[in-house]
Amino acid sequence: MSATEGDSVTLHTDVTQIRVDDDILWKFGAEKSQIANMKIKKQIFNTSDVPDGRFRNRLKLDNQTGSLTITNITTEHAGLYEIEITGAKKSSKTFNVFVN
Repeated sequence: MSATEGDSVTLHTDVTQIRVDDDILWKFGAEKSQIANMKIKKQIFNTSDVPDGRFRNRLKLDNQTGSLTITNITTEHAGLYEIEITGAKKSSKTFNVFVN
């Protein structure tokens, strides 16, 4: 996936509705730092930053689909993003984001 600096980029889960028993975990980079998680049953919807602060106030999590939006993207947000969905069935998806 390619983006231009300053744009908002949404990483889609391809899920139309999250199930009540689903847990969603978003990770970033080679070190797989956790940047967002959802636990529907427990009503937990969190985004978090990585230690260097690059995602501060830039992550939005869609409570219905689990999709992740990065606002005002910069080159320091380029890299690998991974989503893991666990529940009735387990799935994962990886995104490679390039920023020009």
